[in-house]
Amino acid sequence: MPLMSGSIACTRYRVQSCPSEPTFDDYAFREIPPGSEVRDRAGFVPMEPEAPYEIGARRFAFRVRVDTVRPDATAVRERLQQLVRTELETSGLPFVGSKKRKHLKELAEEELLPHTTPKTRIVEAVVDGDTLYVFTTATTMLGRVLVLARQAGIVVEPWAPWLDGKTPEVESPIVEAKEPGASVHGCRYLRELVGDRELTLEPVQGSVRLQTPEAKVTLSGAVLPEVLRYLERGAELISAKLTTGELGLRLDALNFRVSGLAVETSRHDHWTERLEERLGGVVAAWDLLDRKFEDLRPEILRG
Repeated sequence: MPLMSGSIACTRYRVQSCPSEPTFDDYAFREIPPGSEVRDRAGFVPMEPEAPYEIGARRFAFRVRVDTVRPDATAVRERLQQLVRTELETSGLPFVGSKKRKHLKELAEEELLPHTTPKTRIVEAVVDGDTLYVFTTATTMLGRVLVLARQAGIVVEPWAPWLDGKTPEVESPIVEAKEPGASVHGCRYLRELVGDRELTLEPVQGSVRLQTPEAKVTLSGAVLPEVLRYLERGAELISAKLTTGELGLRLDALNFRVSGLAVETSRHDHWTERLEERLGGVVAAWDLLDRKFEDLRPEILRG
């Protein structure tokens, strides 16, 4: 879900330090040569070919490209079966042991690697003053982006409204916050939004995930009555589709990440104008989420 087109997924970080000229070119992406033993490579690429990374005062736009060479799993299985049959025929043994099978699988992968095209993944990101917006919610890709950003001189920390030094941490008997900055406060935030007049759970085409003491539960459709029943029994809301009537998005409560955000844009002559408009929509969505948290903070802290 990139920034420049389609619906948007976004994770937000607070910039602790950023040089006036981050060293993007020092960590630029280099393609994996055919036949190379390298299986994974990541680096920076501009938002557009030959475009500058700096697009305004204290504003930088970039993409992180990750290429991975991994043979097709089906092709590996087929080749492994052939190697196993050959091994049984030549050895005369009734079966192939686990260590030998593992070795044969590695041989199958090595045979297929030279004929495998790298799989490419792209993540877009923007440093806007004191904020880094990374347009994905996938934990693995976020890690790749943050490592490269630090190498280029951009140091960040997680950013959620409860990370203000004034909000005591709380725990839940059924939900565990595993990632840095994550908190059950996000679940309590979603709970307080149920029935809110401005920003609430999508009432008709809703989609929520809850955690009960026994299991995770996914609901879709007209979810509000069922959600209320689960909350009365002590369940925690861990993600939900939210709406204002005009704006719609999904919020990952624990990690405060947004996905499925639609931002309408006009036609523009230059890509930076389109980026500016779409980024404005993203910033407005975050501002709304932050403001609603402040409005509901007393209820959230009461648990």
